[in-house]
Amino acid sequence: MKREDALFNWLQIQLVADARPEDRSALDTAAFFLQLLHEDHQMSDIGYRQEGSWYVLSGNADSQSVEVRYPAESVEALLVAIESEPKYNCN
Repeated sequence: MKREDALFNWLQIQLVADARPEDRSALDTAAFFLQLLHEDHQMSDIGYRQEGSWYVLSGNADSQSVEVRYPAESVEALLVAIESEPKYNCN
Protein backbone atom coordinates (compact mmCIF):
# COMPACT_ATOMS: atom_id res chain seq x y z
CA MET A 1 0.00 0.00 0.00
CA LYS A 2 1.30 3.46 -0.87
CA ARG A 3 2.31 5.61 2.06
CA GLU A 4 -0.20 8.31 1.13
CA ASP A 5 -3.06 5.79 1.16
CA ALA A 6 -1.93 4.29 4.47
CA LEU A 7 -1.69 7.75 6.05
CA PHE A 8 -5.20 8.71 4.98
CA ASN A 9 -6.64 5.36 6.04
CA TRP A 10 -4.96 5.61 9.45
CA LEU A 11 -6.21 9.16 9.94
CA GLN A 12 -9.80 8.27 9.08
CA ILE A 13 -9.96 5.23 11.35
CA GLN A 14 -7.99 6.92 14.14
CA LEU A 15 -10.58 9.69 14.14
CA VAL A 16 -13.27 7.02 14.53
CA ALA A 17 -11.31 5.30 17.31
CA ASP A 18 -10.84 8.60 19.15
CA ALA A 19 -14.55 9.41 18.88
CA ARG A 20 -15.65 5.87 19.81
CA PRO A 21 -13.14 4.51 22.36
CA GLU A 22 -15.40 1.49 23.04
CA ASP A 23 -15.30 0.45 19.36
CA ARG A 24 -12.81 -2.45 19.42
CA SER A 25 -12.90 -2.82 15.62
CA ALA A 26 -11.91 0.81 15.11
CA LEU A 27 -9.12 0.55 17.69
CA ASP A 28 -7.76 -2.64 16.12
CA THR A 29 -7.93 -1.22 12.59
CA ALA A 30 -6.18 2.00 13.64
CA ALA A 31 -3.45 -0.11 15.29
CA PHE A 32 -3.10 -2.15 12.08
CA PHE A 33 -2.55 0.95 9.93
CA LEU A 34 -0.16 2.44 12.47
CA GLN A 35 1.88 -0.78 12.44
CA LEU A 36 1.85 -0.75 8.63
CA LEU A 37 3.18 2.82 8.64
CA HIS A 38 5.92 1.88 11.11
CA GLU A 39 6.99 -1.34 9.40
CA ASP A 40 6.42 -0.71 5.69
CA HIS A 41 7.14 3.02 5.55
CA GLN A 42 9.50 3.48 8.52
CA MET A 43 7.34 6.25 9.96
CA SER A 44 7.39 7.33 13.59
CA ASP A 45 5.86 10.01 15.82
CA ILE A 46 2.62 9.95 13.83
CA GLY A 47 -0.14 12.24 15.00
CA TYR A 48 -2.79 14.64 13.80
CA ARG A 49 -4.46 17.90 14.67
CA GLN A 50 -7.38 19.83 13.26
CA GLU A 51 -6.83 23.31 11.87
CA GLY A 52 -10.11 24.85 10.81
CA SER A 53 -11.53 22.81 7.97
CA TRP A 54 -8.34 20.73 7.59
CA TYR A 55 -6.69 17.84 9.39
CA VAL A 56 -2.92 18.00 9.49
CA LEU A 57 -1.16 14.67 9.83
CA SER A 58 2.47 14.76 10.90
CA GLY A 59 5.23 12.29 11.50
CA ASN A 60 8.80 11.39 10.67
CA ALA A 61 10.09 9.21 7.85
CA ASP A 62 13.71 8.64 6.93
CA SER A 63 14.80 11.25 9.51
CA GLN A 64 12.65 13.90 7.83
CA SER A 65 9.44 15.54 8.97
CA VAL A 66 6.33 14.67 7.03
CA GLU A 67 3.22 16.85 7.11
CA VAL A 68 0.12 16.25 4.99
CA ARG A 69 -3.17 18.17 4.98
CA TYR A 70 -6.57 16.65 4.29
CA PRO A 71 -9.98 18.32 4.02
CA ALA A 72 -11.96 17.68 7.20
CA GLU A 73 -15.01 16.58 5.22
CA SER A 74 -13.03 13.74 3.61
CA VAL A 75 -11.43 12.63 6.87
CA GLU A 76 -14.71 12.73 8.80
CA ALA A 77 -16.72 10.84 6.13
CA LEU A 78 -16.10 7.41 7.69
CA LEU A 79 -17.13 8.58 11.17
CA VAL A 80 -20.26 10.22 9.79
CA ALA A 81 -21.17 7.03 7.90
CA ILE A 82 -20.68 4.86 10.98
CA GLU A 83 -22.64 7.16 13.25
CA SER A 84 -25.45 7.38 10.70
CA GLU A 85 -25.92 3.60 10.70
CA PRO A 86 -28.36 2.58 13.47
CA LYS A 87 -26.97 -0.94 13.84
CA TYR A 88 -23.62 0.52 14.97
CA ASN A 89 -25.19 2.76 17.58
CA CYS A 90 -26.96 0.32 19.88
CA ASN A 91 -26.47 1.24 23.50
